[in-house]
Amino acid sequence: MSLYLQKEKVEEIFKEFGGSSANTGSAEGQVALFTFRIQKLSEHLQANRKDHACRRTLLMLVGKRKRLLKYLAHKDIVKYRELIERLGIRK
Repeated sequence: MSLYLQKEKVEEIFKEFGGSSANTGSAEGQVALFTFRIQKLSEHLQANRKDHACRRTLLMLVGKRKRLLKYLAHKDIVKYRELIERLGIRK
């Protein structure tokens, strides 16, 4: 399952959303990385419905992303709205 998380892809995500590839602590970059992982796990679960360990991981990632988004909304609402629009994760 870890084939979808190559180092280059992670650096690309953090460069696009976190400002630089070394800024792995930014909330925006982490939310973007979690969103990418959630999409890949969702695709995997479409084909492998009985993979319950993967399902648990997916639910944990969704919870982590939700907490980070809540933090970001309280910290800076403008960045929060921009991020959810770029990622397309809210209504």
